[in-house]
Amino acid sequence: MKSRLPACSPRRVHYMGAMLSRFRSRPKRTDRLHEGLRLYAIGDIHGRRDLLDALLGQIDADLEGWSGDSEIIFLGDYVDRGNASAAVLDRLAEGPPKGRRWTLLKGNHESILAHLVSGRPRENESLYPSWLRHGGRETLASYGLPAALAFGDDEAAALGALREVMPRTHLELLESFELMRREGDYLFVHAGIRPGVPVEEQRQRDLIWIREAFLEHKGDHGFHVVHGHSITRDVDTQANRTGIDTGAYATGRLTAMVLEGDSRRFLST
Repeated sequence: MKSRLPACSPRRVHYMGAMLSRFRSRPKRTDRLHEGLRLYAIGDIHGRRDLLDALLGQIDADLEGWSGDSEIIFLGDYVDRGNASAAVLDRLAEGPPKGRRWTLLKGNHESILAHLVSGRPRENESLYPSWLRHGGRETLASYGLPAALAFGDDEAAALGALREVMPRTHLELLESFELMRREGDYLFVHAGIRPGVPVEEQRQRDLIWIREAFLEHKGDHGFHVVHGHSITRDVDTQANRTGIDTGAYATGRLTAMVLEGDSRRFLST
């Protein structure tokens, strides 16, 4: 039988000290991008074209004098809740200025809207009423639909009218969004990831809907996750993730995370 060390023996003190020393000496991982790239991640816009234009203006000013490569990654949820969803999709459909690069990720609100306007059969019959309660009425109104349709409950009439007036560029945009983007030591996604599941095996539903299982996980994912979806008053900075949904549609704060080398900073309206 192995003998236990007395609680305060010199051998035990030495052993514990050695273990603490080893623990403290483990280097903290430094997340970084490759040199020469400046990357901007923009949180949930939710129909606030005014804030989108303002933040893009800030990014333009921030890039003055920058001679390296740059990219803007939009984290999804462009529509609903705010009053200018159609105008937001107009701007995103225009694309970036010449020489710039954008990546547009899919949020849960785009997923719902794309399904509703596609006319494809759906399993969940409560999808339309739920969408209306979570900002869909404002999206219908942003396309100029009469109040009787936008704020009524006639699903067939409202969606039929929406399909007629929605530009083809918007329909194509809704089907074009990516689910995630990996760059350097960062993973960009709308909602988060399922902890313990390899990136290539992540399910779309988790990527655009997950909350508690991801938000409450404190372990290292092997990269730093930058996400939106879950509103916080200020930027939610954790060791393994950063949340940048600052509730733009209600607070007037649309936030961008700026990454360059091993540095992080933020721009906000």
